[in-house]
Amino acid sequence: MPFYVKGEKIYHYLNAFGLTPWMCLHLFYIMILYLYTWMTGYGYADAALPACEALFDHLSWVIIVSEVVMLPVFLYWFYVVVCGKTTLPRWMAAGNVLVFYCILYVIKSILPDTAFRLGFTNGLMSESMIFFFILIWIVGSKTAEK
Repeated sequence: MPFYVKGEKIYHYLNAFGLTPWMCLHLFYIMILYLYTWMTGYGYADAALPACEALFDHLSWVIIVSEVVMLPVFLYWFYVVVCGKTTLPRWMAAGNVLVFYCILYVIKSILPDTAFRLGFTNGLMSESMIFFFILIWIVGSKTAEK
């Protein structure tokens, strides 16, 4: 069995495994937003914020676990690009989602403590993925031309 078939299967399964906690994280944040909206809309506005904070405090471990479960697919991507097992140039390993995440995390750290920073922080992984996809699009289209 050639590597690319095996590698594709590994990447496929790692993606499926990694996307499950990604969806769980989104569900977790939506639960908090829904609870707040429901409580403020049905006369429990005074209790809405403490209830949402309690929910977050009780289930915040889900965030760390989800992030750990998401890591293997990004590490595997780094591995196959560095080893030259893709049509992408090896330097593209530096364009890994985790590299973008670290850069954006540093930027987040120097931002003032505002609502923008909170939103920026909550979207760090999505923002990293956007930069990653743009880089793949640009380099992939140049590679396809050759």
